[in-house]
Order: sequence, then C-alpha cells, then structure tokens
Amino acid sequence: MRLLLLEDDPILGEGLRDFLRVEGHGVDWFQRLGDAMLMAGEPYDALLVDWQLPDGSGIDWVRTLRRRGLSTPILMLTARDRLGDRINGLDAGADDYLVKPFEPEEMAARLRAVCRRSAGSASDVRRIGAVEIELSGRTARLEGRRVELTAREWAVLEALVLRAGRIVSKTDLDALVLGNDAEVVSNALEVHISALRRKLGRELIETVRGMGYRLATA
Repeated sequence: MRLLLLEDDPILGEGLRDFLRVEGHGVDWFQRLGDAMLMAGEPYDALLVDWQLPDGSGIDWVRTLRRRGLSTPILMLTARDRLGDRINGLDAGADDYLVKPFEPEEMAARLRAVCRRSAGSASDVRRIGAVEIELSGRTARLEGRRVELTAREWAVLEALVLRAGRIVSKTDLDALVLGNDAEVVSNALEVHISALRRKLGRELIETVRGMGYRLATA
C-alpha cells in the first residue's frame, strides 16, 4: 500500500516509517501539517495522522478532508486517551483511533482492518475465479499453487484489490505503486500488469479503454 504518515515526533515517525517499509508498504512521512496538505491530492491507500502538530490540528484536517469527499481510510495516532477525544476523532471522520504508546504490529493490523472495510470486505482473502489473494500474507495463489510476485507486481495487485469494482486510472495506479520514484521508466506499470496477467491469468485485470484498469469480478 501507499501510505501517508503525518507524525511530528522524529523518533516515532522514523520508526513507524521504517517498520511499514519493511512490511512492504510505500510511505511518505511528513512532520508538519502544511507539508502533508500539499500531498492531499495524491492517491493513497490510507492516511495515518497525528492529532497535535507544530503547525495545526490533525483532527481538523481529517474533518476538512471528509467534507471534501475524501473516502480514503484514516487511522488517528494520538496520545489523547479520554473517551471524549476518541469520540471526537471518530466523529471527525477517522476510521479508527490508536492511542500512544502502541505496538507497530497492532497499528499494522488496524490498518489492514480499516482498508478491508473500505474495500467492502470483512475477509482478508479475495477469490476471483481460480485466483486467491491474501492481503495480510501478501500472497497470491492460482488453482491452489502459490505464485511468486515481485514487490511491484504485488503493489499493483493490492491497489486493484483494495479498489475492487472501481476503475483505477493509470495516473493513480502509477502514483500508488511507484510513488515519487523518478527513476522508473514510463512503461513500468504496463510491464507489471503484463506480468500479473501472465502469472495469474489474462482475465484477472481488465483494461478499460481510455480510463484505466479494473480487477475482474469474482
């Protein structure tokens, strides 16, 4: 997944960023609200937002994003542990609320849960024809046999699974998979799509001419 992490504490922020990257996610980490706001138009799979920041309120930003129609899952990270604070955070539009200090493993599990709910599924496993995709294990199987995918191939597949039923534009899919990697060649996405079709079946990923890509229905 491509994640936006907004956390001003340098030790915690760096630790969370490194943990999530080891988990296989792309992470854009910001310590100031103003910097994160500049990226608000970028496609992300989820936002992880601290409440109190040096230049503003994370919860006010979440409220603004929801008013603008953003549906991306949001996980609040905060030291505020009173019931009223948790209620305010959820009412502002956060999908979940994690009180510091917390274990990174719990954060990762809650992140997976809110993304599953956002994608309209309570299950971690998706089945599409003969293909089985397990999000938490980052594995794909074809007719019961595990298929080895590269990190970028998995990122493409994951982005489409989390948006099942929707057309994802090439521009958004590029951003979700490649992030700000300026070294990637212009046709990299098509190469990954082609590899996924070769490994898991051509019918798995549909090309919607002039619009983008869509995961096939089960």
